[in-house]
Amino acid sequence: MKLIKATEKDIPLIQDLAKRSWENAYAEILTTEQMEFMLNTMYSGVEITEHLKNTNYHYYLVFDEILNVFDGFLGYENHYEKQTTKLHRIYLVPESKGKGLGKKTLEFLNEKVKESGDNRIILNVNKYNSAQKFYKSQGYKVYDEGVFDIGNGFVMDDYLMEITF
Repeated sequence: MKLIKATEKDIPLIQDLAKRSWENAYAEILTTEQMEFMLNTMYSGVEITEHLKNTNYHYYLVFDEILNVFDGFLGYENHYEKQTTKLHRIYLVPESKGKGLGKKTLEFLNEKVKESGDNRIILNVNKYNSAQKFYKSQGYKVYDEGVFDIGNGFVMDDYLMEITF
């Protein structure tokens, strides 16, 4: 596995990987309407382009060198708060689960965060998403929870998690 820095040319790939992973991760959590709204909003070409223009926001593609396929992506923002990086996105397609890619991707993130000078990573995870168990197994702890209005009558009901170095 290797992580490859994403550029604007990778936006369609990021959108495809997001759709494929979300259809699996959120099928029993979100309605089809909410999922489509969130994907169209959070993963629009305009939105991702804006992220890529932000020097603190980074996207990396998770690439399986053995099978020669992209398995997912990582999106994070250094200095989101004082000495804090926000993990905005880490998604893997269903067929990549169980390969240890999530753990390796978080280890990569930890190194990048330390290089940036930050000493904390925060993230939001849906309260009903099994990924919260994965984050806990990697040392993250819930420090708060919240319900966030995302527009169009939809909300995100999340745990806020963190890890510090």
